[in-house]
Amino acid sequence: MVVIVIVVLVIASGNKDESTTSAPSATPTAKTQQRQTREPAGERADLVSFQLDDRSQAGLSDIWIVWTIKNSSSEKSDYSWDWEAVDAGGTRVGDGSQFETNVQPGQTARGEFFTTLKSVKGIKLNVTSFDRTASY
Repeated sequence: MVVIVIVVLVIASGNKDESTTSAPSATPTAKTQQRQTREPAGERADLVSFQLDDRSQAGLSDIWIVWTIKNSSSEKSDYSWDWEAVDAGGTRVGDGSQFETNVQPGQTARGEFFTTLKSVKGIKLNVTSFDRTASY
């Protein structure tokens, strides 16, 4: 099984970030590492990874989105974010919304979601909005 991974490390400031963030390559470059150290950490930093996982076999597409959230706040939190998948030509080929609920302070949560993408070749993931709210 060939696994192609595009790692998304998303760091931004503010309570609700509506900006689009592109996914860096699987191997962080000096530029990416430099950007991470200069940007202030915010709630969006809780999205530790957000990437494509190609589980395709025998010519059948089986592409998933996988993520890791780590709650850095002092209270139980719910997370919601919107994403889009864009091909090399800039055309949006997929989008969706993800949710992770009741994540305790300091706890890590992992999730995955099936996509209808046919390939990961040339696909870039963008997080278009991200929000953390207190769980009740």
